Amino acid sequence: MNDLDVLESQSIHIFREAFNRLDKIAMLWSIGKDSNVMLWLARKAFFGHVPFPVIHVDTTYKIPEMIAFRDRVAAEWKLPLIIGSNREALAGGMGPDQGRVNCCSALKTDGLKQVLREHGFTGVIAGIRRDEEGTRAKERVFSPRNEQAEWDVRDQPPEFWDQFKTDFAPGTSLRIHPLLAWTELDVWRYIRREGIPVVELYFAKGGRRYRSLGCAPCTGTVASTAATVDEIIAELETTRIAERSGRAQDQESEDAFERLRAGGYM
Repeated sequence: MNDLDVLESQSIHIFREAFNRLDKIAMLWSIGKDSNVMLWLARKAFFGHVPFPVIHVDTTYKIPEMIAFRDRVAAEWKLPLIIGSNREALAGGMGPDQGRVNCCSALKTDGLKQVLREHGFTGVIAGIRRDEEGTRAKERVFSPRNEQAEWDVRDQPPEFWDQFKTDFAPGTSLRIHPLLAWTELDVWRYIRREGIPVVELYFAKGGRRYRSLGCAPCTGTVASTAATVDEIIAELETTRIAERSGRAQDQESEDAFERLRAGGYM
């Protein structure tokens, strides 16, 4: 087995463990490269289909190409898709002009919490990676959240030798992270090997491309000529630019992203 085979096997094991041990789970789908790889792995884990709902939290500010991709893939793969939005916050005028951290908290975090409460999910699978951002490096594969879906970074269970704690006090929900050990380069190498579809925004046009996808007002591009998966992989092998350098909410304050995650952000 090569390194990608090992990562794939570990992720499939995590999917099956979560499905076996938790009562009612769902999977987040942000439509980005990581969640598309995660979706592909879920289909591998369960023999070509996804046996739990797939949640997309729609802020209404996503880049149009992302929504078109979502609708096409959901139809082609017959995904059990749930689209959630914090309609009350949107009706009240919430948007990036209210502060990007406030906007993310209202439209993403609170929007997700509403979906989880409405459907009674006890676990939600998310496509975060440790190498993407410092706060995410503090996560566990099976990460507990309290009754308000909040994350206590100081109270995380040990995970040794792929032994995962899945039994917690009543009222606790779990975030499950099957890609936690992957790197950005691993993700793109796996996309190349498996032929996984991704949004065209990742490929350079006019000397710019997206490294990370989010809401249109808060997501910028990086200088790049990488117009194919092979060229993206070659670029990542030498770049010193951070993956989330184009995400404006991360720059609002030094602890902005940790505060978002502590409150329940993806």
